[in-house]
Amino acid sequence: MLRKRKQQANKQPQETTSRFSRTHRVVRHPAVTIPLATLAALLLVGTLALLIFGSGKSSFKPMGTNIVIVTDDGKEQTVPSRARTVAELLERQHIVLNEGDVVEPSQDTEIKGDNFRVNVYRATPVTIVDGDRKVFTFSAATTPRSIVKQAGIEVYPEDELLTLPTENFLVEGSIGPRIVIIRAVPVNINLYGTQVLMRTRAKTVGELLKERGIHLDTGDTVTPSEGVAITSNIQIFLLRHGQRIETVEEEIAMPVERVQDNTLSIGTKAIRQQGSPGKRVVTYQIQLENDQEVARVPIQSVEIVPPVKHIEAVGTRSIGGLSRSKGVYFFTDSRGITHRETYYDLSMGGVIRNCGGSAYSIRADGAKIDKDGFILVAANLNIYPRCSVVETSLGLGKVYDTGDFTSYHPHGFDLATDWSNNDGR
Repeated sequence: MLRKRKQQANKQPQETTSRFSRTHRVVRHPAVTIPLATLAALLLVGTLALLIFGSGKSSFKPMGTNIVIVTDDGKEQTVPSRARTVAELLERQHIVLNEGDVVEPSQDTEIKGDNFRVNVYRATPVTIVDGDRKVFTFSAATTPRSIVKQAGIEVYPEDELLTLPTENFLVEGSIGPRIVIIRAVPVNINLYGTQVLMRTRAKTVGELLKERGIHLDTGDTVTPSEGVAITSNIQIFLLRHGQRIETVEEEIAMPVERVQDNTLSIGTKAIRQQGSPGKRVVTYQIQLENDQEVARVPIQSVEIVPPVKHIEAVGTRSIGGLSRSKGVYFFTDSRGITHRETYYDLSMGGVIRNCGGSAYSIRADGAKIDKDGFILVAANLNIYPRCSVVETSLGLGKVYDTGDFTSYHPHGFDLATDWSNNDGR
């Protein structure tokens, strides 16, 4: 019995070795190894593709990496990056900015998520004509005032800036456009005892009064007379005798124009023209009783410095933040307000009528949109009135609906999608 056990023990390693050898031969056979190698290569390529081109949704993406879409002079590339700001991204991508180049959004903008867009606009030659002075520069700015400011030339709100084509290449020495500055003349006006400085392109004193809306009442005098030509730093006196007059300087709010730009990521902005507030002086006639003021009546309101419009581009390109698998997403819009985004899937046939619509459709990504392409959004109507346009991580939306969630999340948005039912309704 002992001898049989020893014989069996001696046979077992040989049988194991034999099975291993057969398996080894099978694995090394070309009919097996080639398909296995091919499958492994495909899995590796697929993983890398998800990492690089998967819009940041892949679980294989390294933590802290964002997918950034960089457009440099019209050429677009998609790169994964750990850069925290636009400036850091440009440095890591070895993108060098030359004189006059413009980057949108600004270099101090934080890169907060995937599908973040950065646009680099390369400067072109421009000639600035300021009286007898000519300045040759390069600029990618989009408005004449921005171009002149970029060149370090000071202009005033009253100055007129014209964009004209080059008249003669050989004479001008430049193929780019010309910015011609028509300067306003500084004048000094004594307005009922208050000295103010303003600038004008009016030709006569009378034209200046009309330009600024200054009207002469009974008892008012203007010196020099209205027919006198305007010259630089001329002194003009507007007086009213026998009454107490008081003049107060007030600020005129800066007008702001926000333009939508689909080349910028939703939630970002870029300043196309830096604006500034204006100034006006308001003159009051004081009514007295027993040498005490009992009332004041405004008799003149004169704009002494016009405001300059502030032009701001607002991104509209979706960053795809909220998704079917990601039920909650925190999105920060271009005004710096963070919205808690969720989604719901209900028939919107009745809701669509709230803003004059009759039908809606399903976008390729499953978002429900109106005829103008706005995503149907539920929000706090006290903050975001019905039919107002709002920014969401999936693009621009319009407020059609509301919900109980607004009690807990006043700035929250609920986006209408077809992600739950998948029924196309």
